Amino acid sequence: MTETDSKTPEALRLVKRYMLGSLAVGVVPMPVLDMAVLTGVQLKMLHGLAALYDVPFSSRSGRSVIASLVGGGIPITLTSVLPVGQLIRTAGMSVFAGASTYAIGRVFMQDFESGGEFLTLKPEKIKRFYDEKFDQGKQEVRQSFAGVQP
Repeated sequence: MTETDSKTPEALRLVKRYMLGSLAVGVVPMPVLDMAVLTGVQLKMLHGLAALYDVPFSSRSGRSVIASLVGGGIPITLTSVLPVGQLIRTAGMSVFAGASTYAIGRVFMQDFESGGEFLTLKPEKIKRFYDEKFDQGKQEVRQSFAGVQP
C-alpha cells in the first residue's frame, strides 16, 4: 500500500462531509449568492484535500477548474411566485450542489493521487470523469438520505 492509497479513505470522508454540507446551499434563496457560497464550500474542500495530500493549493487555480467543470452543469433557476417553483428549485439546487461537490472532490483526489498529472491531461477526459462522478454523486446524495428524496 502506497502513502497515497492510505490517504484515500480519509479523502473520501472529507469529500462526503463537504458533499453533505453543500446540500444546504440549495436553501439559499438567491440564485447568484448560492453559486458563490457553493464555490466557497468547494474551495474549502479542495484546500483540505490539498493539505491531506501535501500538495500546494491555489484558490485561483481551484476556482478556474471548478468553473470549467461546473460551468455547463449549472441548473436553470426555477423561479416562480408559487411556492412549488421555489421548492423544485431548492431541491434541484441541493442535489446539484451535493453531486457537483462530490464530483469535484473526486477529480482532485484523482489528480493528487496521480502526482498532479490528471488535471494537465486533455480537458475532455477530465470532463468525462467529472460527469461520471457527478452521476455517482447524485446517488451518494440519495443514499445519504436513506431513500428520502431531497
